[in-house]
Amino acid sequence: MANYLRLGKLVAAHGLKGELLLKHTLGKKTALKGLEAIFIEDKKKSFLPWFIESAKIKSEKEIYLKLQGINSREAAIKLIQKEIWLDETDFKKFASKKAPSGLLGYSIINNTEPLGEILELIEQPHQLICRLEIKGKEVLIPLHEGSLQKVNHKKKEVIVVLPDGLLEIYL
Repeated sequence: MANYLRLGKLVAAHGLKGELLLKHTLGKKTALKGLEAIFIEDKKKSFLPWFIESAKIKSEKEIYLKLQGINSREAAIKLIQKEIWLDETDFKKFASKKAPSGLLGYSIINNTEPLGEILELIEQPHQLICRLEIKGKEVLIPLHEGSLQKVNHKKKEVIVVLPDGLLEIYL
């Protein structure tokens, strides 16, 4: 089964012919040239493909997207607030190397103890929050100058030193 990474969210309908505004986390301007489909999570871990008719850049973080079968503003509105996912290979092809989203799939290591894989990144003004699952429970790990020690891109690891008791809150 393919591994999917969160690309962003459909935030608005645009125009009358079914275009949508996609707010993405790729970290650079892109029109997703060559990408055939995006995925919307239908049920937990079940992703449905939506084929792209056209895409054009609005800004560094936004793209106008026209999907096949969505031909009216009303149809587009039904997809607003849906999270958009990409196959991991496609995601890495379009993402900036310096974008925080490039850390998706990396392992978080607290000192020398592996905690788990980064499933989602939540950008905050002064820090990034990494969402992972440990023993079936959601855990949020902050990344900021006080906790982040090192990022090893070759090993796909993020080394942190977490405050005492942080993990116990979740587990």
